[in-house]
Amino acid sequence: MFADFARIHIKSGKGGDGHVSFRREKYVPAGGPDGGDGGRGGDVILEVDPSMNTLFIYKHRYQFRAEDGEQGGKKRCHGKDGADIVLKVPEGTILREEHSGKIIADMSGDNRRQVILKGGSGGRGNMNFATPVNQAPQYAEPGRPSMELDCTMELKLVADVGLVGFPNAGKSTFLARVTNASPKIANYPFTTIDPNLGVVDLGDGRGFVIADMPGLIEGASEGVGLGFRFLRHIERTRVLIHIVDTASFDGRDPVEDIRQINAELEKFNPAIMKKPMVIAANKIDVSAYLEDNPLERIRSEFEPLGYKIYPISAVSGEGVRELLYDVRKLLDTTAPETVYYEQEFYPEDMIANADLPYTIEKETGRNGETVYVVEGPKIDRMLSYTNLESEKGFRYFQQFLKRAGISDALRQAGISEGGTVRMYGHVFEFYDEEADTE
Repeated sequence: MFADFARIHIKSGKGGDGHVSFRREKYVPAGGPDGGDGGRGGDVILEVDPSMNTLFIYKHRYQFRAEDGEQGGKKRCHGKDGADIVLKVPEGTILREEHSGKIIADMSGDNRRQVILKGGSGGRGNMNFATPVNQAPQYAEPGRPSMELDCTMELKLVADVGLVGFPNAGKSTFLARVTNASPKIANYPFTTIDPNLGVVDLGDGRGFVIADMPGLIEGASEGVGLGFRFLRHIERTRVLIHIVDTASFDGRDPVEDIRQINAELEKFNPAIMKKPMVIAANKIDVSAYLEDNPLERIRSEFEPLGYKIYPISAVSGEGVRELLYDVRKLLDTTAPETVYYEQEFYPEDMIANADLPYTIEKETGRNGETVYVVEGPKIDRMLSYTNLESEKGFRYFQQFLKRAGISDALRQAGISEGGTVRMYGHVFEFYDEEADTE
């Protein structure tokens, strides 16, 4: 069963607590602290699975939780890290924070795997807190808390070509003829209620993916009928084939049908109408015998606007081959356009105590340079969740500093390009993005 929308609740693992213990061995009367560190909590990860084309598995399960890290043990034993939970999704899936509607991840293009919620880091055992003054610390650090979110998943199909048109125009019959897809076909107003994907094989290794979308009706851009369920899939296609019923047994005017469909696409997203579109005048094996053949009216109305008209019969196959080869040429001359939605919501910003203040102090370095020391609970906590060794993690930490206002505060404190910043043992060189944009 096809499903292109789901609601889920995700939660990362809590970090394991550090352990308090002391070495106890014969002939070692004062062995000192040996409490181990807690394990890291598991992450919640989104990963593209090429074999999936639906979100159906998320329709019947709502809660997804990674494992907590284990507590540290005696004899400096490190607690076991909690297992990550990997949520497999089809390409084109968009994850949003449910309450704000902001995008967390767009699993398309090169983004095949993304950590959504980081697990809490493990707390340090008491062996880490021994000092010459306090050689027997009776305390350990608790594990960092987990994070959790209510989310929505939305699938936007990734296809080269999209079929648009009113219900019962013949889109499903066309798809069944030209691809290996097996859509349900019947003669009633809402034949297709779910998108269908198929691969067109032209026999020369130059095939393409084509998608039959649910039939539009007037008012779809406002959510009438299948509304948004249809329109969101159109955004990722490169070329559109507008199939129109020229037989008009139900009394519809094919010219007016084309106008209405184009109007709905324009209302939903004007960028859709900038995509290359051809018009397939379907059912010519029937309409040719009508007294008022609408094919010439379609040509006179839309060819002056730049549309190419292809008379076809999805049932007999007449005109279909020419249409497919011309669409392939159109794809070859259309620059690939990756519709990718940027991240708008950053779960790490929700970390407890994220709004606590921070301080910026100046110290003199070994070579006489000024070092800006930045400290505060939200910075310490963010560093514990971020992998600075990876380019993506380091870039994200830079974005966090900018969003939190810390970069601006450093400028106000007098730092300049290349200045030295120290945060909890990490030393950075200040890069002034604002200066580059001036």
